[in-house]
Amino acid sequence: QVQLVESGGGLVQAGGPLSLSCAASGRTFSVYAMGWFRQAPGKGREFVARITWNFGSTDYADSVKGRFTITRDNTKNTLYLQMNSLKPEDTAVYYCAARRSVYGGSFYSPSSYDYWGQGTQVTVSS
Repeated sequence: QVQLVESGGGLVQAGGPLSLSCAASGRTFSVYAMGWFRQAPGKGREFVARITWNFGSTDYADSVKGRFTITRDNTKNTLYLQMNSLKPEDTAVYYCAARRSVYGGSFYSPSSYDYWGQGTQVTVSS
């Protein structure tokens, strides 16, 4: 099992930055990749970004490309999401997720991830 705990959410004005963290514990050696997803009220959970744990290759949703940066610190077993130039439409609960295998479905699909954090609220005011 892998436990994930997010932190860093909050209220920020449009155009401002915010940084999220996700601390992983447990069988972290089994993790192949980690990602950030978000869910706005009344909407489904959507892919934001992902990173492979060993090689650090990244991928982003078009809506955040150029504004958000996903990184990880293997020595601290921590995942980060630096969010810049935030927009009101970025308002959502943000979740970190981990998957064990390169196989098993699209990296963009929440169902392809094995472990989830509890989520942290990000609110961007206009």
